[in-house]
Amino acid sequence: MPHNILHLIKSLGRGGAEMLLPESIKLHNSKDFSFHVIYFLPWKDQMVDTIEQAGASVHCFPADNNLQLLAQGQKVIAYCKAHKIQLIHAHLPWAGFLARYIHWKTGIPVIYTEHNKQERYHQLTYWINRLSFNSQSAAIAVSKDVEASIQKHIQTKIPVTTIQNGVNAEFYQKQTDFDRAQFLREQGMPSWDLTEGDAMIIGTVAVFRFQKRLVEWLQVLAKVRETNPHIYGIMVGAGPLEPSIKAERKRLGLEPYVLMPGLQTNTRAWYQAMDVFMMTSSFEGLPIALLEAMSMSLPVLATKAGGIPEVVEDGISGYLTDVEHWQDLAVSIQKLTPKESREQKGHAARRTVLEKFSMQQMVAQLELMYTNTMMQSEND
Repeated sequence: MPHNILHLIKSLGRGGAEMLLPESIKLHNSKDFSFHVIYFLPWKDQMVDTIEQAGASVHCFPADNNLQLLAQGQKVIAYCKAHKIQLIHAHLPWAGFLARYIHWKTGIPVIYTEHNKQERYHQLTYWINRLSFNSQSAAIAVSKDVEASIQKHIQTKIPVTTIQNGVNAEFYQKQTDFDRAQFLREQGMPSWDLTEGDAMIIGTVAVFRFQKRLVEWLQVLAKVRETNPHIYGIMVGAGPLEPSIKAERKRLGLEPYVLMPGLQTNTRAWYQAMDVFMMTSSFEGLPIALLEAMSMSLPVLATKAGGIPEVVEDGISGYLTDVEHWQDLAVSIQKLTPKESREQKGHAARRTVLEKFSMQQMVAQLELMYTNTMMQSEND
């Protein structure tokens, strides 16, 4: 009989942690593991169908805020008993807090994945995380940078393991029959002149949150267009800062030159429409969109935020700049103007993913951790 694993997560919108679930569940050994997913914000359900198609059973226990989320403890415990859950894998702090409570009440082993640095959390979240962190079986950090932050801020008494995020490289690869011009016409794109030798489309895929600094992203593009009017932009995504980002696009006169198609399910086609992937983030864990873009053979321009330098080799698969010097990305774009440079660094980007960041490697590490944690719990 397979082991019953419960993923506990606050929401199932299209954030990085949520996007990992269906891709990893599909690759797990179904003879050994069966998956359930519980989430709490009913209006953030974009990934539900995809996760169910991957083979997991998905349920929403509705909550309007973090306190209501924590109040769902007895319902989750009842679910665990009814479905003989043998291990809980929690993602992000508030689901992690609830999982630790369930661990205390039931003894079900809990693994928690930390996606961010401790110092980036709100003070309340920071202190609850710090005080309760050891009240679980084990923890996963998505990057070495995140693990270093855990060790700096928390006196850990439980195992903490870095398992870097992975990507399905078989799916995220360029399609030889893709017609970029036709695809963009179908999206209602303005008539961009992509025939010039130095023409490029700079793109990004992100949740529109403050740490992504997408206003600054637009400012970089505007600066480059002062000397090269054949550079264009695509910003795929949505989020709370969308109105201010669109206002900045208008202020900079970029509305005809930066396409914002909103939230998209077929991100592979959008990556293929890009020539370069750019991130101006102030902080990160290990961004899934970055790995997907690199798997699609896109060279990267990015700040050295979080785990990004663990993935992107400066001058090899793209160019990096210090977080506080994000404006320098405008200079780096010029280095990728020659098509040969983009192709060379794009090939290096995909090679990095294949060698170090495949979803298969990530899933194998998770399965080993699941098995060891359950065995340890049985022996305690």
